[in-house]
Amino acid sequence: MSGSFDKRGKGFESKWAHDEELRFKVYARRNKLLGVWAAGEMGVTGASADSYAKEVIASDFEKAGDDDVFAKVRKDFDAKGIALSDHLLRRKMEELLETAKAQIEQEARK
Repeated sequence: MSGSFDKRGKGFESKWAHDEELRFKVYARRNKLLGVWAAGEMGVTGASADSYAKEVIASDFEKAGDDDVFAKVRKDFDAKGIALSDHLLRRKMEELLETAKAQIEQEARK
């Protein structure tokens, strides 16, 4: 009986680990998409846009949640004089999260 309980426990652990990995990938993809979009809004292109997107991805490791990513883009927009409300920036982050989820799910099916 304990063998079946152990198997079920390991199954839950495995699913949890898989779900956490998937969540990490989705948020990292969202942050990349956000970085590329924000770079475009600021007139940054090419390799500089890719570099900026990596900065946005890295900013997510400062604190739990989205506030660190939001704060980075908000600060950079303010520095460049980009007029975009906090509400619209957060809405863009939500929209890109859905895009990232769809992309990751599509890649998983291949």
